[in-house]
Amino acid sequence: MKELIQAARIYGILDLGYVAEEDVLCVAKSLLSGGVDVLQLRAKGIEESKIQDLAIKVLPLCSEAKIPFIVNDFPRIAQLVGADGVHIGQDDGSLAAVREIVGDSMIVGRSTHSPEQAQAALKEGFDYIGFGPLFPTPTKKGRPGIGLENVTPVQESVGQEIPVFCIGGIKRDNLELVVESGARRVVIVSDLLLADDVAGAVTEVRAHLNEFTI
Repeated sequence: MKELIQAARIYGILDLGYVAEEDVLCVAKSLLSGGVDVLQLRAKGIEESKIQDLAIKVLPLCSEAKIPFIVNDFPRIAQLVGADGVHIGQDDGSLAAVREIVGDSMIVGRSTHSPEQAQAALKEGFDYIGFGPLFPTPTKKGRPGIGLENVTPVQESVGQEIPVFCIGGIKRDNLELVVESGARRVVIVSDLLLADDVAGAVTEVRAHLNEFTI
């Protein structure tokens, strides 16, 4: 699955801050049919047992679509359910500690919020990074947007070695600005999850990104 993350452009997130538990599978199917290249399960404040149950249900959908399934924050859950990867934040420990749990073959990504953190994640050996939030976003309460000025420098340095997924407040109506700033891979959360036509929204994003090479 690591080769698939290298080719990925659209990183979808099933965020239970926007999606009710009973709607998770329906929304997952819509994201997949629209064409996300990666799908992460993010469930802040939810019991670990529920996260594990949801992960077990979503994983087969991703396997059928042949895209990586990522669990946010919980390496042990990722390992237990057989996920393709795990994503951790700046305060979630070292890559070495995560590798002790999940092994060497699993995809491991890191959230980064500055060029320095991006370079550190590359040096540490992460398989990809999220870079942002570019704009203020409810999913990162209390964290200001970092702006667009460092997108190109990070893409031209770290992005030549591992995938850089820009994240944070990205929507279809500002996607052109984000791409013009140098982004070639994006994470879009609320604008996809709250769309009237989730699959159609993903397809719209893909059509725009396909105008630009990685």
